[in-house]
Amino acid sequence: MDNTWSLLSSAMRREDAPRGLAPGTVGRVARFARPYWRSLAVFLVLTVVSAVIAVSTPLLAGKVVDTIVGGHQAGLVIGLAVIVAVLAVADAGFGLVERWQSARIGEGLILDLRRAVFEHVQRLPIAFFTRTRTGALVSRLNNDVIGAQRTFTATLSGLVTNVIQLVLSLAVMLTLSWQVTVLALVLLPVFVLPARRMGRRMASLQRESAQLNAGMTTQMTERFSAPGATLVKLFGHPRQEADDFGARAGRVRDIGVRTAMLTRWFMTSLTLVSALAQALVYGLGGWLAIRGQLQPGTVVALALLLTRLYSPLTALANVRVDVMTALVSFERVFEVLDLKPMITEKPDARAVPAGGVSVEFADVRFAYPAPEKYSLASLEDVSTLDSRGGEEVLHGISFRAEPGQMVALVGPSGAGKSTIATLLPRLYDVDSGAVRLSDVDVRDLSFASIRETVGVVTQDGHLFHDTIRANLTYARPGADDDEIWDALDRARLGDLVHRLPDGLDTVVGERGYRLSGGERQRLTIARLLLAQPRVIVLDEATAHLDSESEAAVGEALTHALAGRTALVIAHRLSTVRAADQILVVEDGEIVERGTHEELLAAEGRYADLYHTQFAEEPAAA
Repeated sequence: MDNTWSLLSSAMRREDAPRGLAPGTVGRVARFARPYWRSLAVFLVLTVVSAVIAVSTPLLAGKVVDTIVGGHQAGLVIGLAVIVAVLAVADAGFGLVERWQSARIGEGLILDLRRAVFEHVQRLPIAFFTRTRTGALVSRLNNDVIGAQRTFTATLSGLVTNVIQLVLSLAVMLTLSWQVTVLALVLLPVFVLPARRMGRRMASLQRESAQLNAGMTTQMTERFSAPGATLVKLFGHPRQEADDFGARAGRVRDIGVRTAMLTRWFMTSLTLVSALAQALVYGLGGWLAIRGQLQPGTVVALALLLTRLYSPLTALANVRVDVMTALVSFERVFEVLDLKPMITEKPDARAVPAGGVSVEFADVRFAYPAPEKYSLASLEDVSTLDSRGGEEVLHGISFRAEPGQMVALVGPSGAGKSTIATLLPRLYDVDSGAVRLSDVDVRDLSFASIRETVGVVTQDGHLFHDTIRANLTYARPGADDDEIWDALDRARLGDLVHRLPDGLDTVVGERGYRLSGGERQRLTIARLLLAQPRVIVLDEATAHLDSESEAAVGEALTHALAGRTALVIAHRLSTVRAADQILVVEDGEIVERGTHEELLAAEGRYADLYHTQFAEEPAAA
């Protein structure tokens, strides 16, 4: 009981200075809706017609009363009743068409927003995804987009209808009896003053609720994946996990109760004021009618018109709450759209020249950008973004691989090897120097050409929760079954897939979790073979495999590397020995270079790495 009372009482507390919307939000919403201006115009016309019908009905009702009191012909009463019925049917029809039109606008806006956010997010740098909570991003794409759509369905429809109905009702009431109308408007300030504060308070609650829902979505996304569920079962604390989730869900419940109570108190107060105003109309209007200054039908018309006056006022007072709530959703969507892609394609971008491809790093210097340039605190679930970043991690990297050659990068963890590998497919841009493919700076090449030219296999090759066929053809959509089977055979995976009941249509599970580590890695290599890139980047592709899986993957890599330019990050002796040039990387610099035999003979840093890391490997590896 105490807990229930605390929830009810907290619903009536004042918010501590909730912040307003970001400047320009309303203007951006208008620009986003510009493609629908014709549909909006039709919608507004229908709304005006519906409002006129709503105001006409009370006048006809008053006319019916006057006709009955005056003892006029029954035919006139019946005729007026028929007109009222026709208007009711017309109003219902216009209402259906109006709803269909608003739904088309709203659903079209959802489509546009989702496409815009999805396409924009794909252009953001890879660093954005390393910091962002996936659940929070999904929440922006789903919940906030739908919240924004309400602006153009229920909110816009109600706003326009009620404004027109309010103006028409007030004008007609003033022509019927300005005294009664003025008295009825005495209580008008009670509508206006609370509405201004209510909008800010509801917007603040909406923001907090959106953040909490995003947090719950993130927790579910991470814990309900196969790797996440395994980690929780092995090392997690299920009770603590449930308590953390319950705390967020409980706060969402509290916000829901508080929002409901705030809305209910507000609407109840406004309804009460409307009823009191109607009592004043009946009192003053009746008194004037008895004195012969008003017709009985006019009193009835004024009373009915008052409902057309205060009902829109009530709705308009609540519309501010709805508008603020919807605009908060728009604001959260715009936050994502305002993130600037750090990697952009030049308008005159060209393709990689045909034939064999050389790879060159020319005095490359690079620093990871600060998070404030590509991330949002709300998507990371932090109060402020990490200010670190901008420290140079690569210092003057220079080397060249001729077409068909293999360059191997070795060195301790954190030396900068993977950073070098990310610059070749242009996941990041260099700060100075240049990365070139066939002597063309990658910044002058088109994204499509780079994707077709450079293929990458990481130590944790990602697979989608889809069929084997879909995962392979993702790299080359037009490939036929013969080409797919050829790639699988060369990746030493054909026999396994043939034995599967569904063959190429076997679903591999989220991140390929239904396959073993070696099978997943060979499937990513088959995808690479199907794509047929001219340059291959291997980022420790066999790092976490057992000896048997490594041998199978090694055979697949032999086919993948044949005749192609390769940049290999490896600590396996077989790959390093086969390299045309080995680069030893430490602290973002190349400290040694040469062939395997040359570096061993030099007895420098590579020789130390060889004796500590590679000496136990079989010479025949």
